[in-house]
Amino acid sequence: MSKELIRLANCTMAFDDEVVLDNINLYIKDKEFLTLLGPSGCGKTTTLRIIGGFQTPTSGDVFFDGVRINAVPPHKRAINTVFQKYALFPHLNVYENIAFGLRIPKVDGKGKKVKLPEEEIHQRVMEMLEVVNLRGFEKRHITQLSGGQQQRVAIARALVNKPKVLLLDEPLGALDLKLRKDMQNELKRIQKAMEITFIYVTHDQEEALAMSDTVVVMDAGKIQQIGTPEDIYNEPKNAFVADFIGESNIIDGIMRADGVVEIFNRKFQCLDGGFAKDEPVDVVIRPEDVDIVPEDQGQLKGTVTNVTFKGMQYDIIVDFYGFKWLIQTTDLSPVGSRIGIKIDPDGIHVMKKSQYSGMFGDYSSYSEEYEEISDASFDPEEDQEGGDEE
Repeated sequence: MSKELIRLANCTMAFDDEVVLDNINLYIKDKEFLTLLGPSGCGKTTTLRIIGGFQTPTSGDVFFDGVRINAVPPHKRAINTVFQKYALFPHLNVYENIAFGLRIPKVDGKGKKVKLPEEEIHQRVMEMLEVVNLRGFEKRHITQLSGGQQQRVAIARALVNKPKVLLLDEPLGALDLKLRKDMQNELKRIQKAMEITFIYVTHDQEEALAMSDTVVVMDAGKIQQIGTPEDIYNEPKNAFVADFIGESNIIDGIMRADGVVEIFNRKFQCLDGGFAKDEPVDVVIRPEDVDIVPEDQGQLKGTVTNVTFKGMQYDIIVDFYGFKWLIQTTDLSPVGSRIGIKIDPDGIHVMKKSQYSGMFGDYSSYSEEYEEISDASFDPEEDQEGGDEE
């Protein structure tokens, strides 16, 4: 079991009267790949900046290896950062970009400035080129590199100083889809090879699920859930997490007894318990967990209102009693057809009611974000006040 390396204890961050982080408590283990995941403005970049020393929390403490580091400046922390904009030096080649930090004199225990020998600089740069698969590129200029190659140079430059932690703030955002998927595997490989802690910020749930040992889901300055990718996907704590991580049908239900939940006046077997008898609950059913059957064999019956071909599957919208579900299936059910559905007990997840109840799950309406970008009067800059850079 890895030891704890970083702890945020009761950390709050406010800009003027706006609270961006609200009493965050989080610990991060040594050699862990941890992802801060959430929508724009949720506080994930502010959390990253507090860990890196670029911002000091309004209240609360930051500990590194058991030592409080609130007042320690960024350059004195064993932490480096890779930003979305890589900030490489265009007038230097790959080798010199990576070597740049090593050429800056360091202060030893006696207060004297000490330069690394050129031989050691060369050895460490070549080691990093090997780690990021850029051996042979050392004489290339930055303008001659692809986006993915530039990102690997930025990572090598950050790792060459041998930090204990690497912070990555949406580093794949500027890459195209195929390259992003390739770099997800590359980042995980590099993290394992270097055996250091990666703390990664993204709003992309697929990235978070694909790379992370631990995912921290955030919204409105608060941590909503912490867990493994499997736990976050299969056992969401509330409707926000269920909706943000993958596609979800989120329906009002009533817990009639342990292992029995009622939806649309019909009882379904489930695996959940520990709720009060007849307690109102939120029920999550993933689109891939729904089986389409003939109408007369279904636990529920509905009408297909929309079909989208996605290559490997069809995304089908089905109207059940005025509430529209998303079903993902390899079998085509045309628009207007009547179908039945069956759901196995392990395909049903029951959650406590929360402030997010009733906000998600019905596929009959556009998302809030879509409504905003369709509104000519909407100003995204006004929505980003408060200093959070996400």
